[in-house]
Amino acid sequence: MANGCQFWKDYDSIGGAVSYCELAAFNRPVNPDFLERIGCTADKRRQCLGAMELNIGTGAVPTPKAPVSCDPPPEIARTCVAVATNKASTGAPALQVLSLLAGAYIAMGAIMFTIITNDISSIVGDGLTRLIGGIAFSLGLILVVLGGAELFTGNNLLVTGYLEKKVTLKQVLSNWGWVYSFNFIGSLLLAVLFFYSGIWKANGGAIGLRAINIAFAKSSLTWTEALFRGILCNWLVCLAVWLSFASKDAIGKIVGIMIPIAAFVAAGFEHSVANMYFVPMGMFLKGQAFFETLLSPAILEGLTWQAFFINNLIPVTIGNLIGGVLFVGVFYWNAYLRPAAPGRMIANGRL
Repeated sequence: MANGCQFWKDYDSIGGAVSYCELAAFNRPVNPDFLERIGCTADKRRQCLGAMELNIGTGAVPTPKAPVSCDPPPEIARTCVAVATNKASTGAPALQVLSLLAGAYIAMGAIMFTIITNDISSIVGDGLTRLIGGIAFSLGLILVVLGGAELFTGNNLLVTGYLEKKVTLKQVLSNWGWVYSFNFIGSLLLAVLFFYSGIWKANGGAIGLRAINIAFAKSSLTWTEALFRGILCNWLVCLAVWLSFASKDAIGKIVGIMIPIAAFVAAGFEHSVANMYFVPMGMFLKGQAFFETLLSPAILEGLTWQAFFINNLIPVTIGNLIGGVLFVGVFYWNAYLRPAAPGRMIANGRL
């Protein structure tokens, strides 16, 4: 029987004709999409099985398996190491551009957060306002992951490559240094663009006033508050990146990113790169005559570059490092990739 299938095999033997499906004979894994591409429909499979049973009394055809929608955690850990290795080898020129873009993307999410939440708390209450704002803010990491960019907080997961001895400490620190610096440049660029766009004047200046109040609140945190909010924030951000590695399609990646990001924003945790936009934006706006009668002396005097760096950016950055490096990178590497002691079974089933 010549059926035109590249995987159909038949030959004449002393006992008569022998026919078989190569895919089934060698137990090759197949999925519905692959079978459809090669024209192996359910009806065609029945015909092939009938031909084999007629010739040799038995036969087998490939059984389609549903594609896996996401990887299990041990595979995610291996993907994380592979991504870390690729990121660590990225040259400085490309790294600078991609880092600038990531800072800009996170700032876009921050802009969406500010606009969306400027006037809805009186309608839906504080809790739902936080949740809606968090969903809006997740735009930033979605653009980073799906669009392709380099974000300092997500790149804290490079520690998995270091622990796996595929990335050197020098590569990790160099990557973090370049990415952090150009994330800051990208964030400031968006702050300048948004300032000159004049969009903050909309709704009677409520958007601009919201931006100033956000900046002042962040600059007024105690060092301890900022540190621990930074830890909690990047624990969730790196989990969002981790979940994006698990998914096989864009929708799955978006959902995996959106839920942890909405959670950290709703809870009020602190993200260093987002704050590189939020606080400078507030400082750009506080001197506008538009707001001179609306701002208290405390805001005018307390919203400064010194307060930003000392009260917020430095402790939040340290907290982000602890949250991402330790609670996600180190913990998951230990759970799934760390070589086990002789005679011990570890989580991924290796001895």
